[in-house]
Amino acid sequence: MTWQAWASILLMLASVVTMARGLARPDLALTGAMTCLLLLGILTPGQAAEGFGNEGMLTVAVLFVVAAGIEATGAMDWVVRRVLGRPKSTIAAQSRMMFPVAAMSAFLNNTPVVAMMLPIVQDWAKRIGVSPAKLLMPLSWATILGGTVTIIGTSTNLVVTGLASKRHAELAWNLFEIAPIGLVVTAVGLTYIVVMSRWLLPDRSGAMPDLENARDYSVAFRVVPNAPIIGSTIEGAGLRHLPGLYLVEIEREGETLAAVAPDTKLKDGDVLIFVGILESVVDLRKFRGLVPAVDDQVKKLGGPTSGRRLVEAVVAYGSPLAGKTVREAAFRTRYRAAIIAVHRNGARLGGKIGDIELRFGDTLLLETQPTFLDAYRNDRSFALVSQVNHSTPVRHERGWIAVLLLLTMVGVNAFGWVNLFTAGLVCAGAMLATNCLTGPEARRALELNVLLAIAASFSVGKALEITGAAQFLGESLVMLTAPLGKLGAMGGVYLAVMVLTELVTNNAAAALLFPVAMAAGEAAGIPIKPMCYVVMFAASASFMTPIGYQTNLMVYGPGGYRFSDFIRFGAPLQILLAIITVLITYTLYVR
Repeated sequence: MTWQAWASILLMLASVVTMARGLARPDLALTGAMTCLLLLGILTPGQAAEGFGNEGMLTVAVLFVVAAGIEATGAMDWVVRRVLGRPKSTIAAQSRMMFPVAAMSAFLNNTPVVAMMLPIVQDWAKRIGVSPAKLLMPLSWATILGGTVTIIGTSTNLVVTGLASKRHAELAWNLFEIAPIGLVVTAVGLTYIVVMSRWLLPDRSGAMPDLENARDYSVAFRVVPNAPIIGSTIEGAGLRHLPGLYLVEIEREGETLAAVAPDTKLKDGDVLIFVGILESVVDLRKFRGLVPAVDDQVKKLGGPTSGRRLVEAVVAYGSPLAGKTVREAAFRTRYRAAIIAVHRNGARLGGKIGDIELRFGDTLLLETQPTFLDAYRNDRSFALVSQVNHSTPVRHERGWIAVLLLLTMVGVNAFGWVNLFTAGLVCAGAMLATNCLTGPEARRALELNVLLAIAASFSVGKALEITGAAQFLGESLVMLTAPLGKLGAMGGVYLAVMVLTELVTNNAAAALLFPVAMAAGEAAGIPIKPMCYVVMFAASASFMTPIGYQTNLMVYGPGGYRFSDFIRFGAPLQILLAIITVLITYTLYVR
């Protein structure tokens, strides 16, 4: 090998070690490796920039926007209520999520499935009190496993069939060609995740809200007419187990129901009094059929509902508000904002908002229009004004539009009419045009650290390809196992493709080693299709690093994972699936 090839391998290993030891995030480690490759002249500026214009990276970007539109409209609420439900344990939660996701991924591209489900699973994890770390890696892996069931389940399978058909035009492929192997691999993989996650998948509790030090409020929400939660019990509506939130009482037709039982059924006009942390108050606003009990004041604010957000404001020393009740201060008229709740000296204040006498240092939770921040950020009435993140009301009335756009995007791509990037770009634009989400929300949806890591990983993988390092590594692994006969040749190919998948990308690994696999198969007397199957499954087996598959990178940050988490949990799965895939393929198609 040339010095450029050795340098590429060393820089790749250095970035892996840096991430594994937690010295830098994936985006920084991989960008650093890419920069070194540029300085050494191994990559030209154009080659380094290819990753930033890569269709896969851009596809992830537009799918983040599409997913934001789905979240902003609450379009997938029925998935949470009907399919995911309220499991009683982590194992039950993983099972309820993974099996439907794997089934979807057998017929849809993995990336949009993860992009669509990521915010849903994050929100669901909070509601059921399970760490996101226990669910997000399984989410990514379920899509990878499900993609191995059909030829169209992942783009890698299509790459391999395309290469094989180009080499041997007489080959014919059907949709469920690899299902006998894929169903076993998927079943074993999902079972492994459910059984072994208890010991090998960490519970990153830091990803959950800090309930002890959080500021809490007393808030009242009213059940509106025709709300879907009318007739549901408190527990069935999902209002019982939000973290850091407690339902104190229900006001119903002039009576107060204290110590509310979980089987209490909700009625039209019920006013629910909650005590909880700010993050859970924000979650309450996402429930379809619940509005703040001061909604009459909120409606008088004017302006579009979709533009409103929550703001925290601290009453300043010397403020004209101090010593007056909210009603006396004519707060809504004066500031064009409605007070939702008040927090004072570490304690929450209940009772009717209008009767609360404001004091210096009170923290007010307000519903406002976007102009409030600029108008009163430096006003002497308030010592501090800050916006609450993700507090824009859910646009439930536009949920059907978001679902229709999503199904159209998936449909035109699944039938091969339009590639996923184009379909996603049109879908994202349509969601903006139909006000399913706003421009600022779309910009915030772009996870720049994830996109940068994906782009840089493509560039580093490019260096391994053009220097011949990837080819050398793959051929060396195959040669080491070739003397062991047919099983050895198949195992060597699987191992070589699997290693390259973790270092470059799944499609690149499959394309690079396809000729090597065919040569090894011919030398060992193995038919073409079984060797293609081995390449397909090995290229999809990305479980040991977050950089080998873009869905792993998508869940890396939200799950609060470390690089070592993938190695600890993924290595046994890699070995298990390698053995199963090779043995089943050999038994069914070679022996």
